[in-house]
Amino acid sequence: MSEHSAKMWSGRFREPLDPLFDHWQRSIKFDRALLQEETMASKAHARALLAAGILTEGEFVQIVDGLDGIVLRFHPQPVEPGATPQRPDEMGSDAEDIHHFVELKLVEAVGDLGLKLHTGRSRNEQIATDLRLYIRERIGILIAHLGAWASALVDKAKVSSDAVMPSYTHLQRAEPVLVAHWLLAYVEMILRDVSRLEDCARRLNYCPLGSGAVAGATLPLDRKIASNELGFTAPTANSIDATSDRDFVLEYLQALTVVGLHASRFAEEITLFATAEFGFVELPEAFSTGSSAMPQKKNPDLTELVRAKIGRIHGAAETVTLLLKGLPLAYNKDMQETQEPVFAATGTAHIMVFLLAKFTGALKFRTERMRAACESGYLNAMAAATYLVYKGVPFRKAHEKIGNTVRYCIEKGCELGDLTLDELKEFGPEFDEGFFAAVTLEATLDCHDVVGGTARSRVREALEAAEARVQALAESYGKVSLVNQEASHAGA
Repeated sequence: MSEHSAKMWSGRFREPLDPLFDHWQRSIKFDRALLQEETMASKAHARALLAAGILTEGEFVQIVDGLDGIVLRFHPQPVEPGATPQRPDEMGSDAEDIHHFVELKLVEAVGDLGLKLHTGRSRNEQIATDLRLYIRERIGILIAHLGAWASALVDKAKVSSDAVMPSYTHLQRAEPVLVAHWLLAYVEMILRDVSRLEDCARRLNYCPLGSGAVAGATLPLDRKIASNELGFTAPTANSIDATSDRDFVLEYLQALTVVGLHASRFAEEITLFATAEFGFVELPEAFSTGSSAMPQKKNPDLTELVRAKIGRIHGAAETVTLLLKGLPLAYNKDMQETQEPVFAATGTAHIMVFLLAKFTGALKFRTERMRAACESGYLNAMAAATYLVYKGVPFRKAHEKIGNTVRYCIEKGCELGDLTLDELKEFGPEFDEGFFAAVTLEATLDCHDVVGGTARSRVREALEAAEARVQALAESYGKVSLVNQEASHAGA
């Protein structure tokens, strides 16, 4: 069989492809990442062909065994922790794409019976199905990694106890908060990321198999068979939409972009807090590097790289947006270009979040330095204004009185709690001895006694609730090691 006649579409053609164009238009160099999904979908299609009487029971078994053999031969296999992974056979091939590759290898294994598998289907529906399977699986893996990062943040919050730090608005010190409260802010972001990813997985969980090239299969296939076999909610409702839809790809990449955005914000804060100017955190040496010129340096390479990775992930989402803009229905070859961004962004996001979990667990906070930063700079001014509110002063008036008091303290070079009662009464007769207790660091924290506030009792409640939510995540998605995910990181 010549290379020309071996192509899946060659019957209508008499001239071979231009060699350079032939090489350029192939997708096997990147869609090989879909090998497992392609064989899964092929087995599900084979079962539908069996039910339709196209395959006999014996032919079905041969095809399934042949497909399983292809996975064993060419796909990285899971190994026990600590064991050395066995390298699969190289997938070097003249195949046009992953669908062609699997067909060629299946024919090698079972002869011309392998050609029967393509009855009643099109590559258009195959790639739509493979990508849904790929993204659904990678969403589960990423959620497990996000759960590990959230767990590391919760653990760090638990050991932080009543340690305090300044919060910031406009990158200026604002009010003191518990370190745990700040850490839990990122847990909330992660849990929203999980929710977005789960929503995406629910929306994409419909099976295109049976849609044909555009108008539906030409055989009376029971589409529920393949859908159930692959764990989809149901078959897709419209064959044109099923073969042209890449909304789920874009939605997935946009969800990854928000994950990267949150990771980047965390990385930026840690990068700032590790500077001598802040001095709030001690960078773990296992995740830092030095300078080739300056012997004293310890650079925050992990957080700087995390901060940068959002560019790759968001770039993938932008790429797919522009690829899909203005495409007529249904399938177009342009859609082949949506795959590489998915593989690259998936690999980037997975390893980034996996490393962030380890990094967070190794972080050390300089709590005395953080506390000292809370005890100067009038971070208790809001608590002082609240004290006057309880004395019956309208907040706007209270705000003005404390503002004037702060200006007086700046000129005198002292803090609010250092003033005498006589000095305070210059700014209003409402001040009494209770003011000094109201502006201590602990009182300043505890006056934020609302759900979601930084009062110590509220943060303890929030920490318990967050720990329960993160634990539920771990029970649902488990833990995933990077060792057995080589295919997840294609293009990383």
